[in-house]
Amino acid sequence: MRPTPYVASLRIYEPLSAFEPADRLRWQELDANIDSRRVEQELALRRLVFPEPPTGRPDGAHVLDVNGERFISPWSTATRCWAALDNFKDSSPPSLVPIFIPPGLEEVITAGVDLLEDRVPHILTETWVIPPRWFSIFLPEEKITGTDSDGVFCMYRTKISDAKARTQVAHETVVRSFGEGPVEAEIQHLLDWLELFHPQSLVELDYGGLASYLDSLLRAQGQDGLSADTSVEDVLTSLAGLASGDGALAGQGYERLVSRWREVQGIESSL
Repeated sequence: MRPTPYVASLRIYEPLSAFEPADRLRWQELDANIDSRRVEQELALRRLVFPEPPTGRPDGAHVLDVNGERFISPWSTATRCWAALDNFKDSSPPSLVPIFIPPGLEEVITAGVDLLEDRVPHILTETWVIPPRWFSIFLPEEKITGTDSDGVFCMYRTKISDAKARTQVAHETVVRSFGEGPVEAEIQHLLDWLELFHPQSLVELDYGGLASYLDSLLRAQGQDGLSADTSVEDVLTSLAGLASGDGALAGQGYERLVSRWREVQGIESSL
């Protein structure tokens, strides 16, 4: 089982040429066959037990070699730790923050953050669920499934140009149907994030350990595991319904999606 089986990730892989010379030199020597996802997760768990400044060690990266070209998705550990802390503080009453994050731990997390040149992470993560807006980036035929040493896996991968175009369509559809609001703002934030990266980048949605939970749930219902997962199709159906003014169709797609992932989220409370 994966070290963090409850995490799904959305990653940007930029071409090696998009990085600084020092990073290119370091990352061109990486072995693409090493399971960098497991290494990243194991280091993250170790930091929970033995906190250390995330800027205190050379950061790792995920590697994709596609048609002779190397693409890199830096872990951006320091940036992501800083962003997670910042988001937690913004969403919590100030009096509660020290209870969950003692001042000493906050100092460890933020040590060296002022030296970060880029506070935009290449990786977004969610626990126990995948946001519907992430599915809007992909098409069903971009699905990749299989089995590795951790069990089943499921991911989608596409060009960033296609990802931006599809996200733009999703945003326009939601604005026309509902106007501005929380859902529209989340899609706009995703689009803004995609716009920050090299135009030849790749975008990858990795179900992570959620693939195993979803596969088991679907098989328990008599379905063919991950092959029966239609999350991308459901989001596209919902958007098509909104675009055509067919509220029933939009609702059907959304309800199928939400019902499926509500069951995955329910596993958290049963553990």
